[in-house]
Order: sequence, then structure tokens, then C-alpha cells
Amino acid sequence: MKQISSRYTIAVHILSFIAGVSKECTGDFIAESVNSNPVIIRKMMAMLKKADLIEIRRGVGGGSLKRPAEDITLLDVYRAVDVIEDEELFNFHQPVIACRIGQAMDTRLRKELKEAQSALEHRLKQVTIKQLLIEAE
Repeated sequence: MKQISSRYTIAVHILSFIAGVSKECTGDFIAESVNSNPVIIRKMMAMLKKADLIEIRRGVGGGSLKRPAEDITLLDVYRAVDVIEDEELFNFHQPVIACRIGQAMDTRLRKELKEAQSALEHRLKQVTIKQLLIEAE
């Protein structure tokens, strides 16, 4: 099974790190914690900034949360880093129109997978960055 991109867990790590560290959070500093290349971290921070989750100060200022950690959910992060394409977690093939089983399967399977995606998104909406930090302490 194809996994959700590691961009997601890296973005959660970045936000948690910024929320949990009192000093300036530059891309280089965060990269040490994430164990990643600073360029990747800066690209991720740009995505988080575009989603209005962080502010970035030029120079050595680094990043800071734009909202309190208790107001940022895992769903916010999920949406911010484009984990899925076209708002759908599952990609669908096009069955042959003349195939009755293929058409029925497409309709039924699409419904089931949409419900699974909704359940995932509902759960992600219930967990905040603050909650992750409390559990990490």
C-alpha cells in the first residue's frame, strides 16, 4: 500500500518543535531535530506559512506559530502540506463502461473509501499540536 508522504509527519514535527522550543527556530535548527536537510525544512516551512500556520522572520529570526498550538489540528497540517491530490486520498481507475460488475464496484468502492477518508479526517481534526506536545513531555 502506498503511504502518505513523509511531508506530513515532517510538517507535524516542525510545528511541534516550534511550539515546544523557546528559542528561535531557524530551518537549520529544526533540521537537526527532524534529521533532514535544511532545504527540505525550509520548503516545508514555506508550505506551512502559505497555509497560515506559521510566520517566518527573515534572517536568523526563524519561524513561529501563527496560532496557539491548541488551535492547530493534525487535519490543518494534513491539508497544508498537500498530502492528497484533488482532495481525494484514494485514486480510482476507470472501469469499462460495459462491465456491470466494474460499474457497480466503482460506485460502491468509491462510497466506502470516501467514508474511510472522512473517518481519518474526523480523527485528525480531534488532535492538536498541543496534545502531541503534552504526550511528549
